[in-house]
Amino acid sequence: MTDAAVAPRAEEDKILPAVVYGLYLLGFTNGLTFFVGLIVAYVNRDAAGPINASHYTFAIRTFWLAIAWFLIGLMMTIFGAPLSLILVGIPVLMAGIAIMGAVGVWFVVRCVMGIYYLTRGEAHPRPRTWLI
Repeated sequence: MTDAAVAPRAEEDKILPAVVYGLYLLGFTNGLTFFVGLIVAYVNRDAAGPINASHYTFAIRTFWLAIAWFLIGLMMTIFGAPLSLILVGIPVLMAGIAIMGAVGVWFVVRCVMGIYYLTRGEAHPRPRTWLI
């Protein structure tokens, strides 16, 4: 009977990190769930076990790195757009758009990799990395 009580808890532990990744992926449709996922990750990180804590750390870093790089791309796009009228800003504009697109792909891949490790019941091997 004790084993039956432990097994549902092990499955329950995977739910909140999966919800965070799901909210992040859903954020591409409405934007608000990015922030809800971040709040859920921050609230649950300290009380989580080592496996879930690595996923929360990975999710939090994914959010902040994506925001930073997206803002860099956005600023390049904003400053490059008016300068493109005199052809000087076209490379800056294109680089900004490319950065924002790459950040979107990078964000999705990081979420999918996090879900992959989570479903295998593993801690994320490198939760503080910039890479995938």
